[in-house]
Amino acid sequence: MRRRRLAPLVAVSLTAALAPALAASPATAAPAAAPSAGTPSAVSPPAAKSALDRYAKQKPDWKRCEADSPAAYQCATVKVPLDYRKPGGKRIDLAISRIRTAEPGKRRGILLSNPGGPGGEGLWMPMMMKEELPASVLKSYDLVGFDPRGVGRSSPVSCNLTPEQENWLRPYKAETYAKDVAWARTVADKCRKKMGDRLPHITTRNTARDLDLVRAILGEKKISYFGYSYGTYLGAVYAQLFPARADRFVLDSAVDPQRAWRGMIQWWAEGAEPAFDRWTEWAAARSKTYGLGGTPKKVDRTFWNLVAQADEDPIEVDGQPTTGDEIRDGMRALAFTPKYASEAVVELKKAAAGKPASAKKPARITEGGGSGAPEWAGKAALAAETPADNGTASFWAVVCGDNSAAWSRDPETYRRDAIEDKGRYPLYGDFASSIKPCAFWGKSAEPVTVVKNKVGSLVVQNEWDSQTPLPSGQALHAQLKGSKMVTVLGGEGHGVYPSGNACTDGAVNRYLATGKLPAKDATCRATAESNAQARQNQKPDVLPGSPVPERAPNRF
Repeated sequence: MRRRRLAPLVAVSLTAALAPALAASPATAAPAAAPSAGTPSAVSPPAAKSALDRYAKQKPDWKRCEADSPAAYQCATVKVPLDYRKPGGKRIDLAISRIRTAEPGKRRGILLSNPGGPGGEGLWMPMMMKEELPASVLKSYDLVGFDPRGVGRSSPVSCNLTPEQENWLRPYKAETYAKDVAWARTVADKCRKKMGDRLPHITTRNTARDLDLVRAILGEKKISYFGYSYGTYLGAVYAQLFPARADRFVLDSAVDPQRAWRGMIQWWAEGAEPAFDRWTEWAAARSKTYGLGGTPKKVDRTFWNLVAQADEDPIEVDGQPTTGDEIRDGMRALAFTPKYASEAVVELKKAAAGKPASAKKPARITEGGGSGAPEWAGKAALAAETPADNGTASFWAVVCGDNSAAWSRDPETYRRDAIEDKGRYPLYGDFASSIKPCAFWGKSAEPVTVVKNKVGSLVVQNEWDSQTPLPSGQALHAQLKGSKMVTVLGGEGHGVYPSGNACTDGAVNRYLATGKLPAKDATCRATAESNAQARQNQKPDVLPGSPVPERAPNRF
């Protein structure tokens, strides 16, 4: 069955010391033959040190990123080792960008950033950060962005996947499961065939090492960092590998390192259930407005009756048939915003009764969604002519390669989990737990990173986040012993900063400007305005520059 990415009405997916080079060798960025999973990698042999020192001495050739982009927005390409265990071997490109502070005399250092993913291009991030950060912060930093290894302009990977093969969030059905297993095996086989020599090295740990090499190349002792979603995991891994080189770290909408990555995908199902229950209560309290039922139980029944009807005979909206699975898929993220969920179900109910219905109200989520990337953000990717499936190929490289131990090699395990989780989490359990290409992936080159350190950082999290639910953010906070957490009670949307909320934005701005973390964990209360802005900050289904929006799957 072909599932549309943006099915009408509800199928909406809201969808992150080497230096100066002579002051501290970059050798610690390279893993020894058997590195510890939870501690910085052991020092490499002298030859490896020398090879990495040569990387650190590169002089970036900075140029205007695009002919029509601001002159201050500069890009360059540097070389990094494909395999840090063999730094004298094959090299790959790493595309970096920067906007230098307008007040060099007040400069503290560099602020790197990552928009999320895995597979998200970040070359455009300095432009976004310049628009969003206040002057009190901007004067302290050169803003630095990058496309992670294997992504965009950084030696992009490809598996030669077709659009249908990129469709990876598939509901479990007994009659189609054999085809789903064959699909997962085919994707893994195609990736291995197309980029087998690179696959083991497109990982978060190596991306963190790339960041440290960038730090050395730019002549910095430390980096400050702002990461969204997947970018929080990248930041946490960097802090684990290079704790003495981490300065001020903001981690917005956080990934739980202990659940990378199968468990994080399953969070989408687990987190949706309390959001769905909250929606039924909200809609019931407004039954006169929406007519979906006067009690949560009745609202629940209205929704599931529509799913059942669509399972039997797809409901047509604007001439497009919508199945029950598509309704569940769209409602998963939509439930986190009760007003939009209610409007969508009202229209779906009309269509089910054969009445004229419109998809315009719920469509505004997709129209306004995104990581805050301005309209020019995709230009770098388009100019670089990245492979059409680059976002998906790089996603699987990281999700499967970071921690192969999280993925069973037995297809029956996924069948059992999908059946069980559909019972536990009926909205999305089978989507999240059914088979993925990682079941047929190779073994990880390194153990998963165990995050447990005292590096100072600020974790910010919305209470109602569809992609990285609140318990995920709380888990990262617990593992980063030196962190403080700001929780936005009632906060909706994936991506907190900036939201226009003086409480949350103020905490982030003060930390970046002064380095002072809150004395204790804090809570802020969302407002209607801050929720609206936070929803605008959500990363899109479509990664910046994606030429075919309908093909982009969910991301972190």
